[in-house]
Formats: sequence, structure tokens, C-alpha cells
Amino acid sequence: MEHATHEVFNQPAPLAGYNLFDTNRPLRDALKFNAPQLQLAPLQHLGAALGSAEMQAHARLANVHTPELHTHDRFGRRIDEVEFHPSYHALMGAAVGAGLHGTPWAGEGSLSPHVQRAAGFMLFTELEPSMLCPISMTYAATPALRGNAAVYADWGPKLTSHWYDPALKPWRDKPGVTMGMGMTEKQGGSDVRANTTRAVRAGNDAWGERYEITGHKWFFSAPMCDAFLVLAQAPAGLSCFFLPRVLPDGSRNEIRIQRLKDKLGNKANASSEVEFQGASAWLVGEEGRGVPQILEMGTMTRLDCALGTSGLMRQALALALNHTRQRQAFGKPLIEQPLMKNVLADLALESEAATALAIRLARAFDRPQDEHERLTARLLTPVAKFWICKRGSHLAQEAMECLGGNGYVEEGGEGVMARVYREMPLNSIWEGAGNIMALDLLRGLRKGDAIAALAHELAPARGVDAALDRLADALPARIEAMATETEARRLAQDVALAVQASLLAQTAPQAVTGAFCASRIGGDWGHAFGTLGGGVDFDSIIARAQPL
Repeated sequence: MEHATHEVFNQPAPLAGYNLFDTNRPLRDALKFNAPQLQLAPLQHLGAALGSAEMQAHARLANVHTPELHTHDRFGRRIDEVEFHPSYHALMGAAVGAGLHGTPWAGEGSLSPHVQRAAGFMLFTELEPSMLCPISMTYAATPALRGNAAVYADWGPKLTSHWYDPALKPWRDKPGVTMGMGMTEKQGGSDVRANTTRAVRAGNDAWGERYEITGHKWFFSAPMCDAFLVLAQAPAGLSCFFLPRVLPDGSRNEIRIQRLKDKLGNKANASSEVEFQGASAWLVGEEGRGVPQILEMGTMTRLDCALGTSGLMRQALALALNHTRQRQAFGKPLIEQPLMKNVLADLALESEAATALAIRLARAFDRPQDEHERLTARLLTPVAKFWICKRGSHLAQEAMECLGGNGYVEEGGEGVMARVYREMPLNSIWEGAGNIMALDLLRGLRKGDAIAALAHELAPARGVDAALDRLADALPARIEAMATETEARRLAQDVALAVQASLLAQTAPQAVTGAFCASRIGGDWGHAFGTLGGGVDFDSIIARAQPL
């Protein structure tokens, strides 16, 4: 007589076939607060598409079948092409179709285009974050390209088109294009002034002053983009250049892809090392003004780092909630176990606070003419990038632990958690690591009346929580007394926590705000997730965070 030895039971169903937007209450409340007039239908449609099993399959395949570099064709000719799995292109088409690369620059009528795009970017990150690299760079590079009016006239409309065309051909033959960036070099990293790549003037044409670029780039992400903004040393100093993959005459530019980086995560995205051998490029802006231009673009990509990590936090939390809701242990679902409730509620607080801060930052980008919003963007960009990205890896590790061994494997639906975990450190490193962000905050605090701008942000939450009031009272004196950079990280942390608490006081239920202030600011917390005080309303916090 045969006996079944492998009946599968007590294993959760994958988290699929749900609407990422409709089920994300913290995001919807953040949008209501920051952009109450925003039309939500496009985000609802996007949320439904991104939560589908079909799109999840594309995300898995794009990470399993990673990009492949082909330097030569079979006849020995240099081609320098990267081949992607069709699922990568399906994801790129969906992101471009949703306008995540160019909505704010398209003039399509939204009163809050940066907030709208930010919400969509966060939702897409939950599905697949790595291929959003060229999407983010296109978003940041497009306004900078206005520094060359002739190039912008030709490329601007294509950069905001909702059509994705992966073919390597002249811009005029494509319905839409994407852009990348090439800044860092081996010897400098974040210190771009150490760049050695050289630019030599080579004449004038319809796009203005043309240069020949010779040198290398250590991290050249998304090398199959249609064009790049790169830094090189010109006669007047470090300058910004527009460098297309295919030249106006249809020939390929002198970009030599040396190799693709073998990264911890970010697998679907091709990050490369390249050399330029007299590559043609056109000056963007003024010679010698490359660093200010790069800093302006970096502000936007840093916003995306905060948005992306917030989206990954939400995905990790959703996976943990989905698993613990179905998995039985010691006679009842994990989610009903008191200690697991503490862990899940703590993760939910961190995720909601990240969402609140990231969307608030996006709102500041929608109102650049408002002096307070301009100062807020200057202050909160490094703060959000520093703190949210720092917290992301800790949250992902704890969320993975909620799944036990299933969270550590790469295969199947549960493999999403491992992918999230491997992706988390990237946003903390990309576009300036923690020290760079903390120092940038110190520079921002010297701009205008930054202390007054911070006080204005915290004012609506005055009186809500005594610990928050004490922190808000102490920050101005700490800022004024900051003589050295030694404590810059602690300052960035405390500004982030104060602003997050203030935002939660305006958008979240008291159960969330009270628990956040008591733990993160009041000290009723340990050194790991799941150490909230016993008086927290765990059930209310968990119910608010549920993805289904």
C-alpha cells in the first residue's frame, strides 16, 4: 500500500493578483495630504497592473535572465550592445507608458506632477526596482538638457513620450528615447572633481559646440540608453556634455563597453564600465559649470532613492504580512502571535513614516517658486535619502525573518523577498552614500533661513507629543552649535525623525503617531524591530498596513 509522504500544507499562497495602490492606505493618505486635487484613477490602474501575476512573472524573468554584453558581432566588428530578456523590455514599456520617466516635464496638466510620478515610481518599485535606473536618470537628465537649446528642441519631446523603443538607431527614427549618466571614475567616486576624462573642442554644428571625449567611466548605468550626460575636463574646467549612442549621421559613437558589473542585487539593470575613444559630445550649459549641473540632477535622483526604498519597504512589509496571515504556528496564525504582532507593527510604522517623508519631499519639487518649498526640498532631500535608505536594509532583514527559511530562498513567489533584500543597500550607496548626504544637509542648513523652514514644517504637530516637542525645541540650537561635521549623521537622523513624526501626526491615526513618537523619539524602544512598548495598539497598526 502506497502512502503519501509529501502532502504540502501550511504553506502560504503567493501575494499576487491584488491592487498595489488600492491596498496601500498610508500612500493614499499621504497623497490626500500632499496633493488633494490629484486624480487617482491612473494610479489605481497602474496598481492593478503591477500587482498582476503576469507582471510579477516579467519581474522574475528579468532578474533570472540577466543582461548579456556583446562587444563584437560574429564578423569581428565592434557593436558594444547589451542584450536583455524580453521581460525587461516589457517592464520598461510599462514604466515609460506610465510616464514615470517624464510626467513632470510633459506639461500634461497635473497640478502635482512630481507627486503623481512619485507615487507611481513607488508602486513600480514594489514590482521590480532595478530596471527603474534608466527611468530615474531620464527624469533627472531631461531638465538639465535645456542647457543646450538645440539638443533639447530635438530630444525633449522624445524624452517625455510614452513610447518605449529599445532599438539602437538615430533619435529621429524613434518614437521615444531614454537617457543615462556617466559621472564617476575609478580614482574619484563621489569626488567628481578628480575626473580625468578629457574634452577637446572639435567644431560647431546644429547642436552647438562639439567636443571629442576621451577617458573612462567606472559606473555607467544603463549603457543601452539613447544618450548620456557625462562629465569631462574641458579647457575651462569640469563640464557637462550630451553624448548620444548613435550620431546624427546614423553611425555609432565611440563608446566602448568594457564589462558589465556583477552586482549584489539590481540584477535586471545593466551597469557597465566604459571607455570613450574620441566620442562626439555636445556642451550642455557653460564650460566649467559641470558640478552645479550634476548637483541639480543629483537632487532628483536622490528623491528617487528615497521613493524607491520606501516602495521596497512597503513590498517587504506586504510579503511579511501575507506570509504571517496564512502561516500557522503553535496553534494559530503567526500574525496572531503577540510577539509577531510587535514585529509587524514596528515594520509598519517604519514603512509608513518612510512613505510620508518621501511623498512630502516630492511635493516640494512641485512648487520650486515657493521659497519655503525650495528650502524644504534642499533640506529634506539629503535627510530623506540618508535616513530612509539607511532604514531599508534593517527593515528588509527583519521582514525576511518573518518568513523564516522561505524568505531566504530565491525561487518561486517567496523569492521576491530575497530580491528585495539584495536590492536594499543600493539606494543608500547610489548618488552619494551616508556621509555625503549628512554633509550635504550641513551645506543646506547654511542656505536661506533653513532653521525657520524646518520650524514651519514641524509647527503643525506642536502639542501632539511631548517627546516630539522636546526634539523640535532642541534642533535649532543644535544646528547653530554644529561647529564640525562629526555629529552630522545624528543631526540628519533626528531631523528625519522629527519631520516623519510631524507628518504622521497630520496623516495617520493616533495609534500610528503615538507608537512612532514613543518608540523613535521617546525612547520606549529597543535596538531591534519588535521592541515596541506593551501599550501599543498593535492590531490597529497591522490592520492599516494589510495589502489584502
